[in-house]
Amino acid sequence: GARLAGFLAGIALFTAAAAAEPLKTYSFGVVNQRSPVLHAQYWNPILRYVADKSGVHLQLKLAKTAPEHSAMIGRGEFDFIYSNHNFTPANDAQGYRVIARPMEEAIRGQIVVPAESPVQALRELDGREMVFPSRAAFVGYYVPMDALIRAGVHVQPHFAGNQEGAMGQLKAGRVVAAAVNSQVMRDYAEREKFAYRIIWSSEPYLNIPISAHPSVPKDKVDAVRNALIGMSKDPEGQKILAQSGELVKQPPPYGFVAAFDRDFENIRRFHRNSVIKE
Repeated sequence: GARLAGFLAGIALFTAAAAAEPLKTYSFGVVNQRSPVLHAQYWNPILRYVADKSGVHLQLKLAKTAPEHSAMIGRGEFDFIYSNHNFTPANDAQGYRVIARPMEEAIRGQIVVPAESPVQALRELDGREMVFPSRAAFVGYYVPMDALIRAGVHVQPHFAGNQEGAMGQLKAGRVVAAAVNSQVMRDYAEREKFAYRIIWSSEPYLNIPISAHPSVPKDKVDAVRNALIGMSKDPEGQKILAQSGELVKQPPPYGFVAAFDRDFENIRRFHRNSVIKE
């Protein structure tokens, strides 16, 4: 009898293990803009919601730095990404394809100073210390540095690691000016009660999109896209989006809309024509 009981227990264990067969987890890489803690608090509820609606299990995957995030895209290490580093010539070959983007308005690269700073024009930054998020940031480095070089202005660059790190250095008075993402700057200033002034702004670029790696099966990509787009139309989804938005002091509208690769052609064009060579 004991042998039979043991055998049955073994079967029960085996079937429980089979039932608990882990779902395939798809990585979701997020570009470094804020602290890892803020990214997790912002994205994890959104990813849980999308997983519930789509049946595609998504896991937030953060690199230590933006250049590392960029290199991981270049190696195709993320299944899905919230990033614009896939548009660089070095990473374009991986074939990530845009599936959605935030509803928020377009972003700009900006060079900003504290509100009370005497600096009024780019040329006044010549020879001065200025902070950038990282050498991999699109609107935080490529776009403003390209403008500075074209204007013949040579700055001493410092790199803070991410967008909000750069803003923190500006707020602390460690540098004269910072290169930033217009939207992250606006949200940060609201949250930190920091008054700033814009001395240069780029053309608008559509906000950072969500893209899928070509290795992800089409049905999974479609399910994730549909869940993202449907989120703002669902009361439960709306609540999660509003909570994440409130956390970083991002104003509404919240949610995602369908987007396509061709919508981001001006970013690829910028990289092709830039005076900054990778």
